[in-house]
Amino acid sequence: MKIIELSIRRRVTVSMFTLAVLIFGYVAFKRLDVTLLPELNYPSLTVRTEYPGAAPVEVENLVTKPIEEALGVVKHVIQVHSISRSGQSDVILEFDWGTDMDLAVLDVREKLDALNLPLEVRKPLVLRFDPSLDPIFTLALYRSGEGRDSTQVLWTDPATDHNSFNHVSTMNQLKRLRVLAEETLKKELESLPGVAAVKVSGGLEEEIQIEVDQGKLEQFNLTIEQIAEQLRRENVNLAGGQLKQGSNQYLVRTLNQFKSIDEIRNLILKSETDSRIYLKDVARIIEGYKERKAVTRINGIEAVEIAIYKEGDANTVSVARSVKKQLANLKNVLPRDHKLQIVYDQSIFIENAVKEVINAALVGGILAFLVLYFFLRNFWNTLIICISIPISVIATFNLMYGGDITLNIMSLGGLALGIGMLVDNAVVVLESIFRHRQEGKSLQEAAKTGASEVGTAVTASTLTTIAVFFPLVFVKGIAGQLFRDQALTVTFSLLASLAVALTLIPMLASMDWKKRLLAQIDLTRSEKKEKPRRLSGKIFLVLLYRFPSLILQMVVGGVSRFSSLLRRLISPFLKTFEKFYDKIESRYPSLLIWSLNHKLVILTCAFLLFLGSLLLLPLLGVELIPQLAQGEFLVEVKLPPGTPLESTDQVLNRMQNLAQGETGIAYIYSAAGLGNRLDANPEEGGENWGELRVKMVSGSRRSDEEHLMNELRHKFSHLAGAEYKFTRPTLFTFKTPIEIEIAGYNLDKLKKWAQILVQKMAGNPRFTDIKSTIEGGSPEIQIYFNRERLATYGLDASTVAQTVVQKVKGELATRYSLHDRKIDVLVRAHEKDRQSIKSIQRLLVNPPELPPIPLSAVAQIKIDMGPGEIHRIGQERMALVRANLVGHDLGKAAVELQQIIANLHPSDDITIRLGGQNREMAISFKSLRLALLLAIFLVYLVMASQFESLLQPFVILFTIPLALIGVVLSLLVTGSSISIVVFIGLIMLAGIVVNNAIVLIDYINQLRNQGMAKVEAIVNAGQVRLRPILMTTLTTTIGMLPLALGLGEGAELRSPMAITVIGGLLVATSLTLVVIPVVYSLVDYKAVKK
Repeated sequence: MKIIELSIRRRVTVSMFTLAVLIFGYVAFKRLDVTLLPELNYPSLTVRTEYPGAAPVEVENLVTKPIEEALGVVKHVIQVHSISRSGQSDVILEFDWGTDMDLAVLDVREKLDALNLPLEVRKPLVLRFDPSLDPIFTLALYRSGEGRDSTQVLWTDPATDHNSFNHVSTMNQLKRLRVLAEETLKKELESLPGVAAVKVSGGLEEEIQIEVDQGKLEQFNLTIEQIAEQLRRENVNLAGGQLKQGSNQYLVRTLNQFKSIDEIRNLILKSETDSRIYLKDVARIIEGYKERKAVTRINGIEAVEIAIYKEGDANTVSVARSVKKQLANLKNVLPRDHKLQIVYDQSIFIENAVKEVINAALVGGILAFLVLYFFLRNFWNTLIICISIPISVIATFNLMYGGDITLNIMSLGGLALGIGMLVDNAVVVLESIFRHRQEGKSLQEAAKTGASEVGTAVTASTLTTIAVFFPLVFVKGIAGQLFRDQALTVTFSLLASLAVALTLIPMLASMDWKKRLLAQIDLTRSEKKEKPRRLSGKIFLVLLYRFPSLILQMVVGGVSRFSSLLRRLISPFLKTFEKFYDKIESRYPSLLIWSLNHKLVILTCAFLLFLGSLLLLPLLGVELIPQLAQGEFLVEVKLPPGTPLESTDQVLNRMQNLAQGETGIAYIYSAAGLGNRLDANPEEGGENWGELRVKMVSGSRRSDEEHLMNELRHKFSHLAGAEYKFTRPTLFTFKTPIEIEIAGYNLDKLKKWAQILVQKMAGNPRFTDIKSTIEGGSPEIQIYFNRERLATYGLDASTVAQTVVQKVKGELATRYSLHDRKIDVLVRAHEKDRQSIKSIQRLLVNPPELPPIPLSAVAQIKIDMGPGEIHRIGQERMALVRANLVGHDLGKAAVELQQIIANLHPSDDITIRLGGQNREMAISFKSLRLALLLAIFLVYLVMASQFESLLQPFVILFTIPLALIGVVLSLLVTGSSISIVVFIGLIMLAGIVVNNAIVLIDYINQLRNQGMAKVEAIVNAGQVRLRPILMTTLTTTIGMLPLALGLGEGAELRSPMAITVIGGLLVATSLTLVVIPVVYSLVDYKAVKK
């Protein structure tokens, strides 16, 4: 190869080019963003539409169905799922993976703009789902002196309990917490670079509540609408333009905003000749608080939540560091008894996960160095080979920067996986050079001949490894996006290692470095003896000779001393290894000859092992993707629809009390209701929903989390009426592992079959946290208008309905300015006029007309149970039964569920089918199977091109089924399940496992081309290639060993892949040394050549 010859002749050129690559690689590394995962573009949109006060059935008919029909024709939509609940519609659109979501958003908005929805319906919002929409940082602001139960009095009526000192004190405290969070902390944090938004929830928000007495309205012939309109008109500040008088120019302003609550009380509603009617005459004006949407607690103490969201392209770690730095300053402005606690910090997990990958790569590199040293027994040669690791890695940073790849656990995991492989090419090249050197050739001649001899083989083996990653572009689902960065980093690093092996390694091997360094030191010493005549000469001598001489002495001395120390430390192990390897090397030729004489026995044994591995496959579990343990877990709690926020908070508080006695808990954070979060997940929210976040103490293991979760499941099982589900903070958004779809129109029938399915699943120990979306119902006061009576009184349904809304829910009339804050002014009926069904019946629907007409005169009012929420998939109603798994075998669970469903015999109008992660798993596995077949095909193409043969590549491909034997055994022994991570490992293995066979058969062909007989060539090639094959296999597998151990954060995504590659490669290599020569011997070389 000309490039090898050029590298040996132009040593300075190669050195300078390598130095430039290293410098630019370091600069690129410093500029790479650090994230947890690659950018995941989830193909999902949520259209959220609010219809205040509407029941789920009205929301379904008037909002959800029209939106579904309009959006069902959007391009690339594969599923439409909707949830209609009280006052809100969520329509979730799932698109094909790879869909341009920017264009999809435009298409969806265009369809929504053409819709005609009821006037009361607010404008639909299009929420783009992205995991980065989850807050990266969550804080809890609370008063550190509060007791666990000090806030329970908050749920008393503020109108009737103002004399309670504890109540008023606590209310004021929560108001101050909210104001402090909104006015100080939020403003300071939102100004930080990379922060997109800061959302505050919990605490109490001020509100001016004007509760109008219906009797007095009737007395003074007024309406709530008139009062709200008068408040809007009187609370105004307007710019009146400019006035120029002489040389002065004045701004004209009308200043009439309310300056105090007393001004609101004394607002004139009606003025007559002899009297005036003030607002205080017909209403009670309360400085109260808004209806609460969320209650948050830290260890039982009520707190205000501050959620920090980052910008889409911002670096999570950098933003979190800026937030922490700012928090250190903000703590100085907080009152002494106030405390800010970090509840969630995503950057900690990211930093720890990245550090673990880097540590695994470093340990893997050290282990690979030791393996090479055991084989080569020469420190300098080992050092030359290991130089390829840092150079290849640093060179990869250049390509990562150019390819817009971040430093994340997948890209760094690719580097860590490839650490052992980076030396493979250098091992083969240097071993060939070393062999020619032993034959008596000069350093330069040995370097040129040895590297050229194996140049084609190492190029082909590298290309086969790289080729297997190309089919990943055809993989649909999460796997394609998740492993793209890993595939690219492995590809980049292997290309860099190939360049190093064909340029730098021959150049370094052609030089006697130790001799050159010693000669340089002697030269500088002799130069030092000459006395310089001038000061400039002294300076020149120091800079040019003494300093380099000192460096050279330190390098040579340090390397020599380290080499001696290393040899002394491992001398006993080295001798044992030498004896062991010598036995293998001496006995391998006889084993090979015996195998060639007993081909049927060898092939039969190999076939039986392969068949046995296939029979063991059903024993392996199947899951979509392993769950990541992050040192914390969540308990999602759902109470029956209609449960007030007060009751939800009390249940969560009780659960906290039950959990507090368990060991291993650092703190517990609870949130009842949805609050003011940006999350686009339509499954969460409402007053009957809550969440516990249980943070484990530092150093907790995954097994500790599992044990604690099981303990809490047992304790929480006694809570009546509460549905709960244990989850971990998710980095990937999938459906529940188990989700069964029951389709039909009749809600009662759906509920019946859902209950039957829940009962059958409850008897199976494989399922836990089983719940149905159609359980229970929402209590409703349903008002049915009598159109005949409405017409008799000259009324219409819309006007009467709006009157009911104004009196019961209230109307936001205006906003009161207090310093820099804006406080809502709400007008509604007095508490006594809306506290029971009878008071609703007495509501007057025609003021100020006479005679007064109560609501009961024109409508029938009754209490009934309506559905809490209505699910629809594919524009038909659904009941969903969801569950988590005990263990991780989704495949067996799906089989058992299919059997349960098959034994059910619902009526013709009910359809039951399996959905959830099983569907996503089927799509991903199908794509990965196709990718694996394409990878094998590409490997064949590369080998056929190398050998100029159509049959010889099939001989090499025999290594792939041999590798499957090791994969199955390794997964079985380690208790790992088949997942998309394992599939990616299989694809990678398909490219790696053939390399040894390529090197072996390439040398056999060379010997046969020189005229050697087939059997003799096979035996000689086996002897010569045994050492490099074992070296490359052991460096690759032992280099991956730190990843396979599954230690540290994010190990669940790295360990199964490493286990797959290690197990498959070790077994395949062991069998390759025997089986491949036997298969080769059965093929006629001349026919192959043709």
